[in-house]
Amino acid sequence: MEELQEVHRPLKPRKATPQSEDTLNGHLPPGWQSYMSPQGRRYYVNTFTNETTWERPSSVPGTPKSPVSQKSSAVNGYYISGTPVHQLDSGHVSLRKASGDPQSPGSPAAPRRQSKESSLTINCVTFPHPDVMPEQQLLKPSEWSYCDYFWADKKDSQGNNTVSGFEILLQKQLKGKQMQKEMAEFVRERIKIEEEYAKNLSKLSQNSLAAQEEGTLGEAWAQLKKSLADEAEVHLKFSSKLQSEVEKPLLNFRENFKKDLKKCDHHIADLRKHLASRYTAVEKARKALTERQKDLEIKTQQLEVKLSNKTEEEIKKARRKSTQAGDDLMRCVDLYNQAQSKWFEEMVTTTLELERLEVERVEMIRQHLCQYTQLRHETDMFNQSTVELVDQLLRKVDPAKDRELWVKEHKTGDIRPVDMEI
Repeated sequence: MEELQEVHRPLKPRKATPQSEDTLNGHLPPGWQSYMSPQGRRYYVNTFTNETTWERPSSVPGTPKSPVSQKSSAVNGYYISGTPVHQLDSGHVSLRKASGDPQSPGSPAAPRRQSKESSLTINCVTFPHPDVMPEQQLLKPSEWSYCDYFWADKKDSQGNNTVSGFEILLQKQLKGKQMQKEMAEFVRERIKIEEEYAKNLSKLSQNSLAAQEEGTLGEAWAQLKKSLADEAEVHLKFSSKLQSEVEKPLLNFRENFKKDLKKCDHHIADLRKHLASRYTAVEKARKALTERQKDLEIKTQQLEVKLSNKTEEEIKKARRKSTQAGDDLMRCVDLYNQAQSKWFEEMVTTTLELERLEVERVEMIRQHLCQYTQLRHETDMFNQSTVELVDQLLRKVDPAKDRELWVKEHKTGDIRPVDMEI
């Protein structure tokens, strides 16, 4: 394209006549303009990339005659689409609502839009670009659900490796199970204390100290000692109920919980690995397309400027390879999107299940701690009844009465002695 290169130097090219220009440019893809060479031959310039070609952009070498169909799959209310090559930058796959503007991956030196990329890929997961991100509706608005807030990865505590959002949720569940186990151990210690306390109370109730106290005070003292035995029985019953109604349920709840979590972890991890392999395939296909486009462009230019003896058949072959590379890229992107959609769906399903299990765990613990407090109230009530009679007897203690009773029991005679007369 010797004469074409010559007219497309920094000098202003001569445009085609206004009437024909308006008509033709109205049917050109965005960014393309029609010009007329000094020899009267029409050529086309891409104002984004300064690419020049004699052929109309809709049929440049390597471009399929019919538009490439867009394949897409819905994700979170948006569509991960088969993306035009100019949007498939390194490390990027666009996450956007389905739209038109299909362009061929087989086009040589496909133009790259000057606007910001609509997406970015982090650890093989594609997210909307924060600068141009469309508004996304939460799956469970106003609920702070797990399924809405754990899509991205984050650095671990040492800052060396990344941890997936799902892994963080799993660790929370495992921590919850450990906390529940420790609560059961706490109740176990409470039971030991109650049992030891009851044992000591029973032993003390049989102590013979002050057993010889008499009268109304003696009765009250004897009842106080007996109340210790009754209280010991109350505490034994309390410890027994704690064991059966609080400790055991806390220990037995979700017996196979850790095993179930490991299954979930492996399942999501496998889907993430599959997504990573699909992303690698996309990158490989993108690189292959770039190489095929470059090869096609070089051969086409050499033929146009007659710097080589490339035949039209070689050009057609390069064109077919370029188009095939574009098709391969579209296929790889579609497979990646399918893998990401599957991972997305399983993440939502599994995180909602983890959320349900967490609610179940908290409610279960709350219920049994309420049972603990209820038993404690009952114990206090029983303890109160064991000392109630003691209180009654203490209110009746009367030193004068005690003296009367003792005198009546132990008197030896009520006649007083008198002085002896001479």
